[in-house]
Amino acid sequence: MKRIVIIGGGFAGLKAARQLENSGHEIWLIDKNNFHQFQPLFYQVATSGLEPSSISFPLRKVFQNSKNVHLRVTTVTKVNPENNSITTPLGEIKYDTLIIATGATTNFFGNAAIAEKAIPMKSVNEALYLRNVLLQNFEDALSATEEEKQALLNIVVVGGGPTGVEVSGALAEMKKKILPKDYPELDFRKMNIYLIESGPKTLGAMSEQSSVKSKEYLEKLGVNVWTSTLVKNYDGKIVELGNGKTIPARTVVWGAGIIGNNIPGIGESCITKGNRFFVNRINLVEGYNNIYAIGDIALMRTEKYPNGHPQIATVALEQAKHLAKNLKNNTEIPYEYSDKGSMATVGKHLAVVDLPKLSFQGFFAWLFWMFLHLMLILGVKNKLIVFVNWLWKYFTSDQSLRLIIKPFKKEV
Repeated sequence: MKRIVIIGGGFAGLKAARQLENSGHEIWLIDKNNFHQFQPLFYQVATSGLEPSSISFPLRKVFQNSKNVHLRVTTVTKVNPENNSITTPLGEIKYDTLIIATGATTNFFGNAAIAEKAIPMKSVNEALYLRNVLLQNFEDALSATEEEKQALLNIVVVGGGPTGVEVSGALAEMKKKILPKDYPELDFRKMNIYLIESGPKTLGAMSEQSSVKSKEYLEKLGVNVWTSTLVKNYDGKIVELGNGKTIPARTVVWGAGIIGNNIPGIGESCITKGNRFFVNRINLVEGYNNIYAIGDIALMRTEKYPNGHPQIATVALEQAKHLAKNLKNNTEIPYEYSDKGSMATVGKHLAVVDLPKLSFQGFFAWLFWMFLHLMLILGVKNKLIVFVNWLWKYFTSDQSLRLIIKPFKKEV
């Protein structure tokens, strides 16, 4: 029986493990968390729209009826290709075949000051942290001086991709419909939400029509959208822009880029732009015959995608399914991405959808976005909880999830 070790329980890693379940191989799934996280809805946790548990699903629950999947909750510190093993705090784990599906993390482009002070949103923990910061800032604003109050009310979102657009829209809806009722002593007309994008438009990877509409929707909600603008520095109080302007803000949400979650041990020659592993058409890492990489960590060049595939969930799921099929059937069929399209939501009744042969925006795009994301969430109970939350918010424009839950530290 061949032992296949999969590093990462995200979209790619989990899909590969499920496809290889009860396949005759011994499968080991390694992740630092004991749950799968549904990343597209992190922003709703951060803005008090959903509970963290509703977009997370226990990995052991997924494989309760599996006969060949073994789970280990730990981190991988090194890959040892010379003896076919990985190093973890639990000890070395041997493999016959290794699948790296570690995904990507936030890219601060080498700016240490921004990395220290800005808030990323690549995990449930970070989304919860952002929620705490946002709500605590409003509490602090009640007793702050006018100057301090403005900095506490200002929110800067960096990056005009789907994450930046969606979190900006959600914050704008909170400002309009929820926060004035929670904090009647504060004048939320003075609250400013800035979306800063270094490129010429929001949702730059989508169609021109969707890019234009997303900016229009955001501005309709009251978001200050500044394109072709760089964030130069942030010290925790002042955001410095490349054009010389400054913004006083205690909250900066960073969604400007991603970089591969690399693991030491793989040869430097295999690592390409974005800290990703260069793979061939069957997702085999260059220079190795039993190490594969799938999802955001992999860069596969094809005639159709000479710079690699987009780092989205669809590619991760497709590559995982394709690789699992090759491993089960002992085949080497090349992978080719079939573009399913892309989408983003800005707010209630406001979304943009690009399909291969059709683009549409507005109410039906918003319904399409909600339906697709609901179907992708793991677990019937989680789907139901998310649906009920969305339904409640639709009719009441409110939620009861604005809780400041901070980590517990025992005094000794």
